Amino acid sequence: MNDSAELVRLLETTLADGRLSTDEKRELSAALARSPWRTDQLSALRNQAFELLRARLDPNTAPLLAWLEGVAKAIDQARPAPPAKPTEVFFSPGPDCKVAILSLLASARATLELCVFTISDDDITRAIVEAHRRQVVVRLITDDQKRTDSGSDVEHLVRSGVSTRVDRTEAHMHHKFAIADGSTLLNGSFNWTRSATRVNEENVMVTTEPAPVRAFKAEFERLWNALAPTP
Repeated sequence: MNDSAELVRLLETTLADGRLSTDEKRELSAALARSPWRTDQLSALRNQAFELLRARLDPNTAPLLAWLEGVAKAIDQARPAPPAKPTEVFFSPGPDCKVAILSLLASARATLELCVFTISDDDITRAIVEAHRRQVVVRLITDDQKRTDSGSDVEHLVRSGVSTRVDRTEAHMHHKFAIADGSTLLNGSFNWTRSATRVNEENVMVTTEPAPVRAFKAEFERLWNALAPTP
């Protein structure tokens, strides 16, 4: 469930010094990504941001803000709705599953939620680090035993600054799914390893259908909240 009050408090905090730092932008993006938002809710939140700023302006500057708000709304209304993307399915051995993963990672503009049993493919690891470097909020959940496997890239991701949590049980965290920008889901049997591309019989599905995206998003948040941060 969306907590608009939490977002307003965060907006007030970021406005205190009159600038939005990189860390504050990441925190705001992460807060927005924690649950799905309807278009009208986002519009209301944007309007509240304008109101917070308006309260800080002198009477001579306030009309300029009203002008900017009107222009922003006009542009939003003119923006065409994005075309629905068909669900796609890929199989390995062969490069198709890996290409689908790399494409999803490269497409992310705000958030990436990765819930993956093991990661040892260097190309995929580089794409995750690159997303983090371009200020995408990346969160990774993985298996504790696979974290220390020979060839595992998880420690490299942790050292690169990617927020990571692992399970600490005898059982495995065996999921292999990812969500980009809260709207595109990648899921399947495909482990993010070189052998999965070269020799394994695996599959990946990519969809923007709202129902499965919401379900996997909820499962990611449940696991993220249940697991302790990785030191």
